[in-house]
Amino acid sequence: MGFKSRQDAECVMQMLHARMEEYGLKLHPEKTRLVPIAPPAKGTTDGKGPATFDFLGFTVYWARARSGRWSLRMKTRKARLQRALKALGEYCRRHRHDPLKEQHAALSRRLQGHNNYFGVNGNSRAIRLVLEQAEIVWRKWLCRRSQRKRLTWKRFRAFLKVFRSHRPSIRVQVWAT
Repeated sequence: MGFKSRQDAECVMQMLHARMEEYGLKLHPEKTRLVPIAPPAKGTTDGKGPATFDFLGFTVYWARARSGRWSLRMKTRKARLQRALKALGEYCRRHRHDPLKEQHAALSRRLQGHNNYFGVNGNSRAIRLVLEQAEIVWRKWLCRRSQRKRLTWKRFRAFLKVFRSHRPSIRVQVWAT
């Protein structure tokens, strides 16, 4: 929830604690807190704003828009991105001997799910990184199916044209620009 004044935020926080207690629930003290999210001062000229915070797998931060105004942005949280890449690599390693159609279908489902969740405006760089790393890791493990190194990058790119690779896209417009 966002508030203009700190007093309003503190009042709602107290009411939220009381409301949860009515039902025998508690808010986690480390996960529920007030975070100042004011835009940077008017005289700030560099490209970075004040501190960031993590929320639901995203890092929320201030950045300059193309118009020069400060705006809130979201990108995939670093730890979450690393976990997704590790999971893709582990899948490719464990299933490298499966038929290519099955591998492609499973990887496509995983990439589509990742894109559906993290596909917000301003996060296209992280989504593209996951796709590129998935292609690199998949080729790596396909090359390890035998001792012959026949799968060059040229052949792998032709292979990807046949097995249409998932293209990342923005699914949700969180911030109006």
